[in-house]
Amino acid sequence: MILNRENLKKISASGNVVLPASEVWTLPEKVLQFGTGVLLRGLPDYFIDKANQQGVFNGRIVVVKSTDKGSTSEFDDQDGLYTLCVRGIADGQKIEENIICSAISRVLSANSDWSAILHVAISPDLQIIISNTTEVGILLVDDSVQAQPPVSFPGKLLAVLKARYEAFAGDPGKGLVIVPTELITDNGTKLKNIVTELARQSNLDTGFLQWLAQSNTFCNTLVDRIVPGKPEAKVLTDLEQKLGYQDDLLILSELYRLWAIEGDEHVKEVLSFSQVDEGVVIAPDITKYRELKLRLLNGTHTLSCALAFLAGQITVKEAMGQKAVSDFISRLMKEDIAPAIPDEVSSTESAVFSRQVLDRFRNPHLDHQWLSISLNYTAKLKLRVVPVIENYFKIFNQVPQNIALGFAAYLVFMIATETEAGKYYGSYNGERYLINDDAAGYFYDLWQQDTPEQVVEKALENSDLWGTNLAALPSFTAAIQSYLRLIMTDGILPLIKSLESEKVSV
Repeated sequence: MILNRENLKKISASGNVVLPASEVWTLPEKVLQFGTGVLLRGLPDYFIDKANQQGVFNGRIVVVKSTDKGSTSEFDDQDGLYTLCVRGIADGQKIEENIICSAISRVLSANSDWSAILHVAISPDLQIIISNTTEVGILLVDDSVQAQPPVSFPGKLLAVLKARYEAFAGDPGKGLVIVPTELITDNGTKLKNIVTELARQSNLDTGFLQWLAQSNTFCNTLVDRIVPGKPEAKVLTDLEQKLGYQDDLLILSELYRLWAIEGDEHVKEVLSFSQVDEGVVIAPDITKYRELKLRLLNGTHTLSCALAFLAGQITVKEAMGQKAVSDFISRLMKEDIAPAIPDEVSSTESAVFSRQVLDRFRNPHLDHQWLSISLNYTAKLKLRVVPVIENYFKIFNQVPQNIALGFAAYLVFMIATETEAGKYYGSYNGERYLINDDAAGYFYDLWQQDTPEQVVEKALENSDLWGTNLAALPSFTAAIQSYLRLIMTDGILPLIKSLESEKVSV
C-alpha cells in the first residue's frame, strides 16, 4: 500500500505515525517553494506542516522543481505526502518520531509547468517564497525575464515578481516575504541585489524597481538540520514494515532543528508558523546564531576531524563512543572554543548550544564520516577556527591547549605518503586516504623537505593559508611542535588517554 491521500484512512494512528489533520486539504496555497530537496522537506516544510496541524499558519506549499533531472511523478503519486522520520538524542534520551507531512499541495516543473507557476505568482493567497537551489543558485548569470522559464533561480524569481506586480497594478500590499535557505552568508541580501540587477539589465520600469525594493522583504537566514534523506534499503524496508505502507519519498532527519531568519514584526506576522516551534527564530540580527553554529558545531568538527580519524574512529558517532576522543571533543568545545567566540554570545547561550551539539554528535542514526568532514580542511580551519584562536589569545594571553592538539593532528593528517594523478594520499593503519584539500600539494612539499618542527613553524607563519601569521602568537608554535612529536611517537589514542589522566604536560 503506497502512501497517498486515499490510503490515509487505512493507516493506523496507533502511535507509530502522526497523521495529517483532515482540514489540511482545503487550506490555501500561501507558499511558493523553489526546490524539492530533503533539506527543505525536513526543515521549512516540517515547520509549516507542524503549524498547520495546530491550526496556526493554515497554508500549503506549491513546490517548483527547477532541474531537468527526474520528474514530479513520485510527488504526484503520493499527493505530495511524505514521511519524515525524526531520530535523535535530547538530554541523553533517544527520541523517535514519524510524521506524515502534508504541507505540499503540488509539485510543478519549471520547464513544463511555467504558466501554472506564474498563475500561482498572481494568487492573492501567496505570501512567501522559499528557496534552496544550492550555493550556485544565487548567482548573477546572463538571463531573460521573458524566457519560459528563465534559466537561473534569480531570473525565475524576477519573472514571478514581475507577473505579480503587473497583476496587482503595483499594489504595495501585494509584496512577498522571500526566504532563501542557501548556505551562504547574507543570502537574502545577495539574492535581492542579483534580482535587482537583472531587473535593471532587463530595462524594467522604475515603478517595478521601487515596488521590488520597498514592497518585498528579502530575509537573510541560517538553516541547521542534518537531513540525510532516504535511508539505505534495509532501513527503509524495516521502517515501511513498522509503518504499514510504502513511501518512496520517506526521509530521515535529526531531532535538532534551527531556522534563524532576519526579520521584523511584519516578517513574524507573515511567517506565523514560527509560533509553534522554538527551532524557528526571527530576529533583527541572526549573527550570534551563525557564530554559534560556525564555531561550536563546524569549528569543533574541523578541529576534531584529524584527531578522531587518526585515533581509528571512522564516524562522528563512533568517536563519541570512544571515551578519550569524546572527552577531548567536549573539552575542545567547552574550554577553548566557547569562551573565545569572536562575536558577543553569552556563556549561557554557548553552554546550551554546546550540549545540543554533543547530543547531535552522539546521534546513533547518523553516519557522518570524518573523511567527509576533512574536505577543504585548510580553508575550513581558516574560516572557522583561526578567528577563535586569535580571540582566545586576546582574552587569555595563553595557548588554547585543545586547539593546539587538534592543529597538530591536522598537520599529521596532511602528511601525504603518495601521489597519483594529481591527488595526494595519506596512510593510516595500512589504509590510504585521500587528502581532499587545495593545500595538499603545499604540505606534501613541506613534509618532503623539512623536519616536523620546521613544518610547524613554516605552516603557521604562512599568512597565505590563514590570513595571518599564527607563528606570532606566543608559545603557539612550541605547543603544536610538542604535541606533534608526541603524536608521531606515541600515536593519537595513547596520547589523548594520557593527557586525560594528566600524565603528560606540555
